Amino acid sequence: MSHRAKSELAWGWFFILPTIVGLVVLNIYPIFSTIFQSFHRTGDFGMNNVWIGLDNYKKALVDPKIQQSIWNTLKYMISEVPLSIAISLVLAVLLNKKIVGRSAYRMIFFLPMVAAPAAIAMVWKWLYNTDYGLINNVFNIRVSWYSDPNISLYSIAVIGIWSIIGYNLVLFLAGLQEVPRDYYEAATIDGASSTSQFFNITLPLISPTIYFVFVTRIIGAMQVFDSIFLVMDRTNPALNKVQSLVYLFYKYSFEEGNKGAGATIVVILLLITLIITVLQNIGQKRWVHYN
Repeated sequence: MSHRAKSELAWGWFFILPTIVGLVVLNIYPIFSTIFQSFHRTGDFGMNNVWIGLDNYKKALVDPKIQQSIWNTLKYMISEVPLSIAISLVLAVLLNKKIVGRSAYRMIFFLPMVAAPAAIAMVWKWLYNTDYGLINNVFNIRVSWYSDPNISLYSIAVIGIWSIIGYNLVLFLAGLQEVPRDYYEAATIDGASSTSQFFNITLPLISPTIYFVFVTRIIGAMQVFDSIFLVMDRTNPALNKVQSLVYLFYKYSFEEGNKGAGATIVVILLLITLIITVLQNIGQKRWVHYN
């Protein structure tokens, strides 16, 4: 190698080294450390861990709390992801047109993304309050939105939908602005309606963006924690029907000090997410069109 090539190689490694170190320290090492810890029983103060092999996984398979949390997490994902994507896509199509106050609408829809989770939870907890909540008073009803085991999970999903719409909206707007206007002009000349243009032009051309949002939102929904932690009280009778895998990980690891069981839950969540992602990757070949 010439001196110039060696110099460029050295500077290249110099610039990417912080990223590599960050990935190893903050991502790769914690992953393997968590997997390793899942085969141990945690000792006092996190020290002197005892190797127990697959015992944590055997207990997890018969633990009703973990089974219920898996079901809760999947129900939340099914409730939140499709609706949040559908609403965001419709709003993005509307805001992509030339309307008065378009920039203001975009800012309003994105505001939940910059709000603190604690503030969001506090506002929604007030809205959901059975006695003096705004929703019950406006509609003159009396519903226990977050203490009724039958509907509490869906109430939490509504918070998730409201919180993520702005993020999805920005991504969809970016995808829509890449669609050539010539297609719509030609379709209009041929007499195609707006609905027909949406399903035959818009959806196929932004399908890669939809797929990206779909994958990232499923991963995000599988990791739901903050809204459950901040809205649901520890004495709430519906907590068992709402707590997710990440919430149970927090409970086992930090409240009960059983970090081996907590690490096992994380590995289970990783495997479930990996399986869903692989299935998505296989299925996307049928409906995602890369141009």
